[in-house]
Amino acid sequence: MIQPQQETRPANWVESRINKTSDSLDVAFEQGLTGHVVTGRKPGKVVCLADGTEALEFVSCSYLGLEEHPALVTAAEEALRRFGVHLSTSRNRMRPHYLGELEDLLSTVYRGNKAVPFTSVGTVHLGLLPLLGAGALPSYPIAPGGSTFLVDKTAHSSMQVLRGVLDQIGPARRFDLETPDSLESALREARRDGRTPIVLIDGVGSMGGLIDVAGVLAALAPYQGHLYIDDAHGISVAGRYGAGYAFETLGDQLPLNVVIAGSLSKAFGGSGGFALVPSEDDVRVLRKFANPLVFGHSIMLPLLAANVASARLHLDGEVAALQERLWRNTEVFDELTGNRLVNAGLRSPVRGAHFDTEAAAFRAATALKEAGVLILPAFFPTVAKGTGLIRFALSSLHERGHLETAASILEGVWNG
Repeated sequence: MIQPQQETRPANWVESRINKTSDSLDVAFEQGLTGHVVTGRKPGKVVCLADGTEALEFVSCSYLGLEEHPALVTAAEEALRRFGVHLSTSRNRMRPHYLGELEDLLSTVYRGNKAVPFTSVGTVHLGLLPLLGAGALPSYPIAPGGSTFLVDKTAHSSMQVLRGVLDQIGPARRFDLETPDSLESALREARRDGRTPIVLIDGVGSMGGLIDVAGVLAALAPYQGHLYIDDAHGISVAGRYGAGYAFETLGDQLPLNVVIAGSLSKAFGGSGGFALVPSEDDVRVLRKFANPLVFGHSIMLPLLAANVASARLHLDGEVAALQERLWRNTEVFDELTGNRLVNAGLRSPVRGAHFDTEAAAFRAATALKEAGVLILPAFFPTVAKGTGLIRFALSSLHERGHLETAASILEGVWNG
């Protein structure tokens, strides 16, 4: 009997990613180069590990060290005593008083624009982007033909993974900011189809780079599109009140066609994320229709209280002083490493040592680990296939001796 021929199903993006990814991350775990089990922390950047040793870490994205600040710790402890660990309900049912305080303080940081807190930056994307594409947000009109989502190739994975969801609202396409005419071509196609383009980009890259957000906004102008910026790694490290890289770059304002998604979990020192929109009308739509707000719980209460304490530090000058220390550390580290690192000279807290092969990156990560220095090793698909990156997350809490130690080890690897 002749068996019917089976159709060959094209690989979906999950299968494609798995098939193209090497076992480097597994090996990094097995060799103790990542996945470190931390049992405690000393003041500053030294952590205690499960094997009884101590290590200097360049892994945490808390670039200003605010999570150790006494004001945040005290606020979290007080909230824990008053409320317990959690108020397990949608914020549309019960709103801890801290939530309104945080929204008001963030509105001051962002010059009257409206910040809507979520439990993470990822839930900001999930809750807001479908509404943006559907034309539900009053400040962001959509053409009668609908919307097209244009996602930069280097945009964070938390946006990339939503392309299938967004495609239910309007076509979701990728472009490459590093390729000439890639964005312009995608914008022209959206106009040809009678659609409003919505461009999704990062601000400060998590592995390297500063996106030219002002340039992208200018490119959008003739097409009456909207710009959505994930500035998770840029929040708090820039701007007089720590409003972040994107907001500062756009002239300390929120243009009417821009949404900023920010993190409260990185340099901000607390937990969660937020969406920055211009009007109370947008806020009402998000509270009513953004799924993570309607059906999900709020930020854990002790951390919500810590967010409020952090927001106050942003406004009283403490954060500005910490920024100065952070940028001094980046300048020192660049000098010590001969300006050879990814992001050298840029106002980014991220530095990276790039290696042409995964094996070379493993040797560098091993040398650092053996010297008691923890870093983040990255391989495909985070970086180009076959290469490796050692990421250093710099902090205002790093001391010069810490920077000298890491730079000396890198020099030994480069010269070895």
